[in-house]
Amino acid sequence: MSERHPIIAITGSSGAGTTSVTRTFQNIFRREKINAAIIEGDSFHRYDRKEMRLSQAEAEAAGNKHFSHFGPENNLFAELETLFSSYAQNGTGKTRKYLHDAGEAAPYGQEPGTFTPWEDVPQGTDLLYYEGLHGAVSTPAADVARHPDLLIGVVPVINLEWIQKLYRDKHVRGYTAEAVTDTILRRMPDYVNYICPQFSRTDINFQRVPVVDTSNPFIAREIPMADESICVIRFRNPKGIDFPYLLSMIHDSWMSRANTIVVPGGKMELAMQMILTPFIWRLMERRKRALEGC
Repeated sequence: MSERHPIIAITGSSGAGTTSVTRTFQNIFRREKINAAIIEGDSFHRYDRKEMRLSQAEAEAAGNKHFSHFGPENNLFAELETLFSSYAQNGTGKTRKYLHDAGEAAPYGQEPGTFTPWEDVPQGTDLLYYEGLHGAVSTPAADVARHPDLLIGVVPVINLEWIQKLYRDKHVRGYTAEAVTDTILRRMPDYVNYICPQFSRTDINFQRVPVVDTSNPFIAREIPMADESICVIRFRNPKGIDFPYLLSMIHDSWMSRANTIVVPGGKMELAMQMILTPFIWRLMERRKRALEGC
């Protein structure tokens, strides 16, 4: 953690809704005139797309049926922790970009599914913002979770997560339902061991819960809409959270526990704005005081 160079980390698996949180933060950064260094978690995968396919085939041939992007063997946890540690100390560190598609790859003259060269995070940023799979991961070899000043988890209930992945991979990426199901099963041990434990380390969790039948996610034809969901928001430490104000401003919200507020799914981004903006104010005020004291 750092007063002069704060770090915000958003952790959640693919399709969990981290994009909504990132959009909320981008709006806050723009409104508050904050210059953030944006780090994508995919940049710290160990293998590019071709290498991953080859490594997966080799692993399966050797009898490893649980080779996935979720586990430590396929990610650069130590390098991610080094980036966080370096940024907290001096406001920079080594990062790169993963080029997902042709549009992202074209400016670099590279193929989709490859990484750009490692480079320094630009000097002079106000904070570092990470969004990806492993912002709160902790292993014997690398404790990424100890560095961020604000850790946020974004996760739907598991059936909804599967529905979102099945829909995206079938309709956007052209995979068969069988191929997506195989991926879900292959990832399960790493999901249990390396993704789920992160949500007990986060400061705030946003969990989307559908209020329509998702009993069999493998036959669902569409993703439940926001208005067909509720969002459960859990604070690890509720001290300083003005729950009466949130309840008065977000209609049809209620408290389910002393540290948990539930809001309508369609109000999730509004709730994020109201909850996260004061956290950003406090981080920036603390940074200002630290810099003035240098």
